[in-house]
Amino acid sequence: MSRQLLLMALAPLMGLFILGIGNGFLATVITLRLDAAGESAVVIGWVSSAYFIGLALGAMLNDRLLLRIGHIRAYGSFASLVAVTVLLQGLVFEPWAWFVLRLIGGWATVGVYLVIESWLLVSGDAKVRGRLLALYMISLYAAGVLGQLLLGITEAMGGAASFMVIGLLASLSVLPMAMIPRVSPLLEKAEPLSPLRLITLTPTGVVGSFGSGLAVGATYSLLPLYLQRVGFAVDRVGQMMAVVVLGAMLLQYPVGRWSDRHDRQMVLIGISGFCVMIAVAVLWLPLSPWLLAGLLFLLGGGVFSLYPVAVGHAADRAPAGALVRMSQGLLLINAIGSALSPPLISPVMSVVGDTGLFWAFGTLGLALVGFFAWRRSVRPAPVPVARFSPTTPMSAVGAELSVTEEWMQGALEHERVEDLSGAVPDVEVAEPLVGPPPPDASHIVYYDDKEEGTSTETTMATEAARS
Repeated sequence: MSRQLLLMALAPLMGLFILGIGNGFLATVITLRLDAAGESAVVIGWVSSAYFIGLALGAMLNDRLLLRIGHIRAYGSFASLVAVTVLLQGLVFEPWAWFVLRLIGGWATVGVYLVIESWLLVSGDAKVRGRLLALYMISLYAAGVLGQLLLGITEAMGGAASFMVIGLLASLSVLPMAMIPRVSPLLEKAEPLSPLRLITLTPTGVVGSFGSGLAVGATYSLLPLYLQRVGFAVDRVGQMMAVVVLGAMLLQYPVGRWSDRHDRQMVLIGISGFCVMIAVAVLWLPLSPWLLAGLLFLLGGGVFSLYPVAVGHAADRAPAGALVRMSQGLLLINAIGSALSPPLISPVMSVVGDTGLFWAFGTLGLALVGFFAWRRSVRPAPVPVARFSPTTPMSAVGAELSVTEEWMQGALEHERVEDLSGAVPDVEVAEPLVGPPPPDASHIVYYDDKEEGTSTETTMATEAARS
């Protein structure tokens, strides 16, 4: 990776890291504050789901604003809105108000991710896109771990200190983006495939993405509630949540290597069954804090690996022209699952007790095992078209970022082999699935924020020299 390209990617990655520190423990703070105020698990679940609803809405709508005002202005607008919603939560304590603020905050947060991911997407060609994605994920997960570790420190300050710190971090994240040369890349708009088309194209990918959303939403929103109610202090809750995020970061790569060497459907069955075993262990074993931490580390690795393996399986099935739109559609299905998770699982915790969370994890895992096993018996697994690519569900452009040149070439080869063998594809492609081809990596349109309504067309090498 060239020095110029690294400098271009440094500012958005720094902004992501700063914002991610605060965003990493905001959901935990909200859950713990509502529980301390005596709110029921159902109320906590609905307030938590508002954030994921905002994520889904933003993933569908925010690209229009970005196209209109440019990356740097959009980033400043979204990050400022995140700061405002968080600070208002420190001033106003009403569950209905927090629901609205979390909805707006989710919409604004995914806008921030949209700016960063689209910036990285067009900063380099396919040869370096995988490394940019790796840097993106390292920044995101490292910020999440650090944020959870800060939870105990900020909560010990009392009052609205946690919300003030998170708001300050959101505001500070604007600085790296505002201080770079005032040019930004062009974002191409592409609509995701409809859920019905996706179900026809890749049932396993759809169910895997939806199930992953249910599990991840419950992990972020309801696991802190479980930990506090079983007797952990606030700082220990943050440490346990940091262990979960650390497991998600460290175990994705080994799981990915496993999925490259074996049938991805079998890997999905294995991950789902593994999550069932973790849930059973938490429910029935006498747990010490260290044993629980180890189980949560493994749970984070399993839950967060479901989505990228499901997307990888879907890519093995998809026509080359549908890869980007398919990935975007699966991302939105994942966000819908995350939004539905707290309202669905929190009533179980109210009826069964705090352990209802792990009963829900176990039931979900069993359902996924049954579905994936049925799909494998109905249709043999495809040959992987490309190596595993770690994927984190954030925005529609993040889905496009993970569609590598290797995936495209593999899908094209898969289509060619099917044509020669006379096999019938899963779905008839009667019309083009994508719009105009993306701009060549060496020739990108940039918008200049200095003069509104004007644009300059230049090569990346010229812009690198200018910076």
